[in-house]
Amino acid sequence: MNLRQLYYFRKLAEKEHYTEAAAELSITQPSLSHAISELEKELGTYLFEKQGRNIRLTKYGRFFLAYVEKSLDELEKGERLLQELTSPSKGKIDLGFIYTMGAHFVPELVQAFTSEPGNKEVTFSFFQGATNSIIPKLKAEKFDLAICSYVEDEPEIQFTPITRQELVVVVARNHPLAQKSSIDLHETADYPFVFFADTSGLRPLIDSLFAEIGITPNIACYVEEDTAMAGLVSVNYGIAIMPNISSLPHYDVKVLPLTSPQHDRFIYLATVKNRYLPPAARKFRDFAIQFGEDNYLHK
Repeated sequence: MNLRQLYYFRKLAEKEHYTEAAAELSITQPSLSHAISELEKELGTYLFEKQGRNIRLTKYGRFFLAYVEKSLDELEKGERLLQELTSPSKGKIDLGFIYTMGAHFVPELVQAFTSEPGNKEVTFSFFQGATNSIIPKLKAEKFDLAICSYVEDEPEIQFTPITRQELVVVVARNHPLAQKSSIDLHETADYPFVFFADTSGLRPLIDSLFAEIGITPNIACYVEEDTAMAGLVSVNYGIAIMPNISSLPHYDVKVLPLTSPQHDRFIYLATVKNRYLPPAARKFRDFAIQFGEDNYLHK
């Protein structure tokens, strides 16, 4: 049994006439007769019987037709949905990104992309998390693309820089360091830190900065998410080194530019090497890289 036979059977059941059904199927009548005969042999029953010059479904043909119609309807529905999902102009993109990209960068990127001719009907599903939770889901095909930190020892992943972030030291407004206008990381050695957890993609960079100056930070607690860090700093639970996110002015904190050690904090577009990307996702990947080049990397 094959799909061609099922399509032929459905059409013949509709027309109840071999010549008319064959004409609509653009095949010869003998070809249609042979296909139906082979189907009946495989099923072990007659699906049609003669009625004058026409034919009609047998009792068993009517029984089988109900299942054939459901099956072909579902198959055709799946085909339509698949075509929409993989359409360059109507596709759906599953995008994972780290928390700090959700306030401005991702919305600006998506708005710019969907404003382009031919992209207006592309839709997105968004997922937020830490880099160490995003990368496994990217490899497991939960996401088409991800915007996250760089991760060492991930040979399957292509990391392309698309934006940069400034790292700052954040302290409560009544903290002794709040009187400063900028800070050297050495000056933080005597104070407890609200620190990023191991799952954060930023953690390796922060660890490397402390290692560079030979200081082991005094860690009061660990968090995964930037706004939680800012909130704890605002009640003087500790100080923090973190990205200069756009929501910091809404917290009762002082933001101190980090003058030393020097650092570059890049955010990357991550894709799985040699994995098929549907047309809309490929367009978005290329657009995002150029968007970063034009608007963020060289400012």
